[in-house]
Amino acid sequence: QVQLVQSGGGLVQSGGSLRLSCAASGTFFSIYDMGWYRQAPGKPRELVARISSGGSTFYADSVKGRFTISKDTAQNTVYLQMNSLKPEDTATYYCSSEGTWGQGTQVTVSS
Repeated sequence: QVQLVQSGGGLVQSGGSLRLSCAASGTFFSIYDMGWYRQAPGKPRELVARISSGGSTFYADSVKGRFTISKDTAQNTVYLQMNSLKPEDTATYYCSSEGTWGQGTQVTVSS
């Protein structure tokens, strides 16, 4: 069974940076698109960024220019580099693909 294991996240001041990682078993990345989502308390889960099997990327308007999604196929890992973080970026972040979800990681940005 495919598993997605997340790492990274934590507490950072406004304007700071964090990097999230999502490691997958098998040859997931060569076949499927991968996405990062986030969910803040009381809000629905939203797509933050997505990377296709071919490497094309998509970003939500709210993070465009600040976040970068990338993948290392050899390491079966997808990353979310988050720069210029804002308090409104505070949420639990999840990686996902084809209905499989990571365990979630908390990102808290203090003002």
